[in-house]
Amino acid sequence: MIRPVQFRMNEQTAVNNYYQKKIEHLSPDEINALAVEEFDAFVQKLQTVGIHVIVVDDTKDFDTPDSIFPNNWISFHQNGTVVLYPMFAENRRFERKESVIEAVEQSGFSIEHIVDYTAAEQEHLFLEGTGSIILDREYQKAYCALSPRADEDLFIEFCEDFDVFPIIFSAYQTVNHKREKIYHTNVMMCIGTTFAVVCLNAIDDKKERKNVIAHLKKSNKEIIDITEQQVNQFAGNMLQLLGENDTPYLIMSQSAFDALHPNQRLKLEKHTKIISSALQTIEACGGGSARCMMAEIFLPKVLN
Repeated sequence: MIRPVQFRMNEQTAVNNYYQKKIEHLSPDEINALAVEEFDAFVQKLQTVGIHVIVVDDTKDFDTPDSIFPNNWISFHQNGTVVLYPMFAENRRFERKESVIEAVEQSGFSIEHIVDYTAAEQEHLFLEGTGSIILDREYQKAYCALSPRADEDLFIEFCEDFDVFPIIFSAYQTVNHKREKIYHTNVMMCIGTTFAVVCLNAIDDKKERKNVIAHLKKSNKEIIDITEQQVNQFAGNMLQLLGENDTPYLIMSQSAFDALHPNQRLKLEKHTKIISSALQTIEACGGGSARCMMAEIFLPKVLN
């Protein structure tokens, strides 16, 4: 997780992230201070239940207002591979820092090699990490909602490189009475070990929707369907992590938790414990939530 130093609404990402909002009455310094408060409280909640968190402080070397969302530029895999991804916004490309990879290694993880897709930026092609790609690592599947930040050919290349089966669709939200593509798959979909939270109504094409449902069912997931209104409260932006004694926890924002109906919470609690944390400043300015703030690590540990 990356602790922010200059968090604010990023004008370069707002062109296709319709969840971002301007907070007019606060200065940039005040916004960053609130984001840091939310970030620190969130990290503390994770650590309290035994989730191991590596926190890297961002620097002011570059203008990186979205550095709090590292999962878009990097992912870590069981075979010792680190993946670097091509980013839509030019100022987000400066988030890719060697210091983050070094911090992971210093925490005892083994990195065997790096797969780098960032050259695709020269061709204006993008694939924004586990924002664009929802991995079901157990069943070797990858789900991707195509958008300006998720190129189909790049996604297929990723799936071939990592030997996962691609499930491709388009997901939409209503913006000013028009259907616009949702910028990241992880806003409307989360896959846990035995469940999936997904906004099925966001998938306008019935064949694509049926295909997603079929794959989730084949992978033994209980489907918990959420509404577009709940997506707007970041109820799709969740991540399951392991805490102390390998206890599974579903991590989400307070906004997401509050948006869930009691029966949806009950369904989730059959599968996993829930942790929620207040992230309203980060959600408003960044247009992302709890899941986006975490780049989960599956790397093998270094053997002593």
